Amino acid sequence: MKKIQLIQTGGTIAMHSGNGKPDLDIDRFTTLLLKEMPELSSIAEISTHQIFFKDSSDVTPLHWQKLARHIHKEYKSYDGFVILHGTDTMAYTASALSFSLINIDKPVIFTGSQVPMSNIRSDAHRNVINAVELATYPIYDVAICFNDTLYRGNRASKMSIGEFDAFASPNYPVLAEVGIDINLKQTYTRPSSDLRCNPVFDDKLHVVKLYPGLNPEMLDCLDLSQTRAVILEAFGSGNFPMEGSSSLLPFMESCTKSGCHLIITSQAAYDSVDLNQYKSGRAAKKIGALSAGDMTMEATITKTMYLLGNRMDGENFKTVFESDLSGERKT
Repeated sequence: MKKIQLIQTGGTIAMHSGNGKPDLDIDRFTTLLLKEMPELSSIAEISTHQIFFKDSSDVTPLHWQKLARHIHKEYKSYDGFVILHGTDTMAYTASALSFSLINIDKPVIFTGSQVPMSNIRSDAHRNVINAVELATYPIYDVAICFNDTLYRGNRASKMSIGEFDAFASPNYPVLAEVGIDINLKQTYTRPSSDLRCNPVFDDKLHVVKLYPGLNPEMLDCLDLSQTRAVILEAFGSGNFPMEGSSSLLPFMESCTKSGCHLIITSQAAYDSVDLNQYKSGRAAKKIGALSAGDMTMEATITKTMYLLGNRMDGENFKTVFESDLSGERKT
């Protein structure tokens, strides 16, 4: 029987909704998990570990580091890992681990729930059972299991607050579907090298979401001397204002002159940023902007943090950012 470690980090799945106000309750959750899911023991040999216990809104790169290092430390002792995590930032943590754990050849599967496990109509039971069973399969990936679907972690985004079908993978096929049987959609080749753990992240970046009427002068408050990257969430395939006082070109030039990496992503979830398609994109590319391609915002941010943490600059940063490290983008 496969050995799976169930790692608890907090989130809605572990909340107790007594008095109508959900709160994290680790003691109640641990008791409830063992009581409500005895069938887990028929799927795998389960051990549990609490690494931290947080609302996922409070999870930071320091928690990503702690989680990656824990999995690296325990890696040889288990056949797979299931991480219980809040849904709000689950895709960020999954993306961060996909860059941190290099040459992975075991499943590392995130799951959680939209409704606390203590509620009658909770989706927790189904998600945990599915995640544990999938963790016994040859899935060499960091993934998210939710609502009978397995997504590549660095290709997923949370799309719904109130539906059980909370996640989607806009630009990449799902890894598996769970029905009467488990239908794996992808096969993996085992890496030729051993697992490496490199959870380094630098948070010296800004994300700027564009909107009609954005006054570029409002961006003057950004201290570019203390900033290593600026991510512009642009329109469509990478478009932004270019005319008159609304033009963002002067700000973008200031970014590159200050040594900041300038990255263009899109407010549209589907398809890819193409800086060659329109006039504004070509102007940005001439300044030195990089395209996030078809990456999710979560993958764009965590990959940027990861490359900055590895002290990548100039052409080295550009080359690696525009390459595919762990299935996060099409090249």
